[in-house]
Amino acid sequence: MLFHTWTFLCFFVIVLGGFHALRRTSLWLHWLLLASYVFYGWWNPYYLGLILYSTALDFLAVQMMDRSNARRRLWLWISIINNLSLLFFFKYAGFFISNLNGLPGLNLPQPENLMPFGLEYLLPVGISFYTFQSMSYTIDFYRGEIEREKSFVRFATFVSFFPQLVAGPIERARNLLPQFLRAPKVTREDFADGLSLFVLGLFKKLALANYLALYVERVYGAPGDFGGGALALATFAFAWQIYFDFSGYTDMARGVARMMGFRLMLNFNNPYLAVSLGDFWSRWHISLSTWFRDYVYIPLGGNRKGGRRMYANLLATFIISGLWHGAAWTFLVWGMLHGLGLVATRQLERSTWFRDRLPRFVKQIGVFLFVCFAWIFFRAESMSDAGLIISRIFSSAWTDPQIPLLMLVLVGATWACQFLQESRWRSLLQPAWVRVGLVVGMLLYICLCSSGGGEFIYFQF
Repeated sequence: MLFHTWTFLCFFVIVLGGFHALRRTSLWLHWLLLASYVFYGWWNPYYLGLILYSTALDFLAVQMMDRSNARRRLWLWISIINNLSLLFFFKYAGFFISNLNGLPGLNLPQPENLMPFGLEYLLPVGISFYTFQSMSYTIDFYRGEIEREKSFVRFATFVSFFPQLVAGPIERARNLLPQFLRAPKVTREDFADGLSLFVLGLFKKLALANYLALYVERVYGAPGDFGGGALALATFAFAWQIYFDFSGYTDMARGVARMMGFRLMLNFNNPYLAVSLGDFWSRWHISLSTWFRDYVYIPLGGNRKGGRRMYANLLATFIISGLWHGAAWTFLVWGMLHGLGLVATRQLERSTWFRDRLPRFVKQIGVFLFVCFAWIFFRAESMSDAGLIISRIFSSAWTDPQIPLLMLVLVGATWACQFLQESRWRSLLQPAWVRVGLVVGMLLYICLCSSGGGEFIYFQF
């Protein structure tokens, strides 16, 4: 069930109506949980068994940790191993087995052959998101940062809350769980802001991401047929496509939640205005980058054990982040590039010359170009395709790339708005009549010029 479909609209109207009808009763939370399971089971009912199993085990693990201090670490590792095992089997087993079977004498069974009779080997939608969200609850409790949630219904709603279930943001228990203690009061401002966020996300997806995808898919689908100019511009287009696609989803998720009185965290903050790679990762997929910071980088030692160990920790964290995005060598290289980039520029970014003398715009362009280069590996179908694209960009003639002019206009207008947002002139965007005008304009554009449906890119992760 996709946010930008009539099916979801009908579903949400029913959910919203039921939620307001039950707000003054004790059944409102049960209604949200039921709605979340219907939403998730819409893709495949078998997915529900996995999320129920993961939810129940983590709930039990924290209960057992609360009862016995002596076995806290044991139950923590049971939770972690359980979640990572599910993630590994459904997301990575095929990749690792295929690579291992390339070794002489090995012929390991494929994971689809290990499934129970009648069940298909499929990547459950959103498994990377809800396993991380549920796992963070057990880790935070173990660290003493949160209290045990005594209501299974409340905890299950936290894990499966449908607006952010399949593509984030990855919420922490300390933020979202307290919001389920009582039914929120939904104000007119909540509904208006939520609706505006939803329309903004819808515009990003239908009018921008899907339109850019037409050019990106044509060029990246057959990179050998295009010259360096087309491949460079397709990479530029993909950088914006994935931003519009993913941030559009999270805008819609935050909007849907806000219309019911719940507040989800900001997940994107104009990442292509970043002035350093560290700044980029504080703006891009914020919920994931902070998750890896808190649960991977810091436990590895962070920056507490000297420079060499810090650089090793950074590189390891980003390699793991790359693998989180997908079971392919291209994703691993993408993560490694960002890790190496952070290692290489960390001291430079702290220098007085970089901070005070290098123009801000120059830093922004430099970061954007590096990010675009790394996106080649993220988008390419294989390592050989990535190599071909890079070689052609830097060696072949830049003939007419045949890029649609409208694409440049839309991206340019968006980039200009973001620059305005972070400038001293940002007050120009604050008046209510400007915001209403923008929302109406986006709705009209969606109705007249949008490029249809299609799944969100991050659903595959």
